[in-house]
Amino acid sequence: MSLKYRLYTLAVGRPVDPGAPGRPAPVPSVDVSWGELLAYLWAKGGAARLRGLWKGWRLAACGGRLFVGPRTRILFPRRLAVGRNCFVGGDSYINALAGNGIRLGDDVRIREHAWIQATSSLTHPGVGLVIGSGTYVGPGCLLGAGGGITIGARVTFGAGVQLLAEDHEFRDAARLIQEQGVTRAGITVEDDVWVGNQVIVLDGVHIGRGAVIGAGAVVTKDVPSMAIAVGNPARVAGHRA
Repeated sequence: MSLKYRLYTLAVGRPVDPGAPGRPAPVPSVDVSWGELLAYLWAKGGAARLRGLWKGWRLAACGGRLFVGPRTRILFPRRLAVGRNCFVGGDSYINALAGNGIRLGDDVRIREHAWIQATSSLTHPGVGLVIGSGTYVGPGCLLGAGGGITIGARVTFGAGVQLLAEDHEFRDAARLIQEQGVTRAGITVEDDVWVGNQVIVLDGVHIGRGAVIGAGAVVTKDVPSMAIAVGNPARVAGHRA
């Protein structure tokens, strides 16, 4: 194991590729110069770590090693609890006002330009959001957790994914839609799910463990464990096993 790899894993706080069941771990190496490695680590985490130190003390709980990108806004920080070694990318927005607040497990990575909110009006707070350990949320994702969103461990979201745990009432044609309120059922995504780029998941959906959702799908109904779902509206096209 090279010294560069040791420094890299120390900086990121976890093994970069520990291997998987039935697959041997690759020989660890970092094939860049020392100057490139140090510049990369500072760009990815140096300033972000300093911001995390400044913002972490204001949170409901912080397990340590919090990284926060530039221009990220956190409203109601006392309702946000994060585990160890979490990252929130730059230009993100988090409104943690909710009945259950927002809770992130260890090693959660939320990339740049995320928009996370459970409450849009102080008079109607939402349920909240839970994200399990090791989950990755890609750039530009939108998590509207009014009805509550529960995301398991080791889930992977591509770029631009939207989870919308709230819906507008519109059945009364004689009234403005904005006057009819909303319904909330909640969204659950179990462990080890992969959600492709630009997927939209609507309120009331439950995605089972190990499922795969193809890019661009609009998920309106539950997806079973280990299923592969694609299309608009999403349909089960196969199974992983």
